[in-house]
Amino acid sequence: MRRTTGSPVRRGLLPLLVLATLAGATVPAPAQGQAAAHGKTIVLPGATSAEGIAAGRGSTFYAGDYFGGDIYRGDIEAGTAARFIDAPRGRHALGMKAHPRHDLLFVGGGRTGRAYVYDTGTGRTVASYRFGPAGTTFVNDVVLTRYGAWFTDSSRPRLYFVPVDRRGRLGHHTALRVSGPAAVLAGRFNLNGIQATPDGRTLIVAHSSKGALFTVDPASGRSTAVSGVSVPGVDGIVLHGRTVWAVQGFLGQVRRVTLNGPLNSGKAKKTIRSGLFRTPSTAARFGSTLALVNAKLHTGIPPTAKQYEVITADG
Repeated sequence: MRRTTGSPVRRGLLPLLVLATLAGATVPAPAQGQAAAHGKTIVLPGATSAEGIAAGRGSTFYAGDYFGGDIYRGDIEAGTAARFIDAPRGRHALGMKAHPRHDLLFVGGGRTGRAYVYDTGTGRTVASYRFGPAGTTFVNDVVLTRYGAWFTDSSRPRLYFVPVDRRGRLGHHTALRVSGPAAVLAGRFNLNGIQATPDGRTLIVAHSSKGALFTVDPASGRSTAVSGVSVPGVDGIVLHGRTVWAVQGFLGQVRRVTLNGPLNSGKAKKTIRSGLFRTPSTAARFGSTLALVNAKLHTGIPPTAKQYEVITADG
């Protein structure tokens, strides 16, 4: 497996001293409004790093080797996983989403400035998109709507769109400039996790440096803050109905938030903690179960842990 050295920290969210303190701290016992998540560990055998996860058909999941670019396929119920795609050298694998109807997997390529689309039946590369220059473009996370895939850029106030037609054919990508409060570059990593309403008319994005959630109009790029929600160091997010699960990796927790009807305000309802969490990065939902990737970025960039895994927890 390959390991890229000298890559920027995806989650440069807090001063290094604070991160070191968080990494070495003992996770406190759940207080009122918190829940200890008792889950299981699914090892990604041979992985040298980890970051993204996507739900496939049934209990199938896909997870990525962040710096190696490889894709793993596993089963949440069986508790197993194996390397599925041996990616070409130089690729990264961050946020990802599966399109089971068309057997496609969309993967953000991080600092490569690219995104990749794989065939989940054969493992072959269907498409590779360059959204911007490597190093100055950080393609982080992705969400699927009925019209195509939206990717976030953590380095610039941009969203990238790849159209997918009813037959699963991919089109040329376009870039959308984000305006308003979500466009503020408050730190090294900004726009990160992304979700969409079922009709695709509203996007919800997580802003890591601001520790906040925003809605974005996919037609105009205008953003609006989701008031009442504080999620410091937020990474990936999951949306179901009006519930958002926000992964806060360096805090070792997931904050569950309930949004109002217009999606312009929210209230934290629960904080999920687990002794199995090791700077989790992203999550996927399987019914009432969350599956999270332990990125272990507290060990360094690239991480130096000997093992990487997917952790399940009650949502």
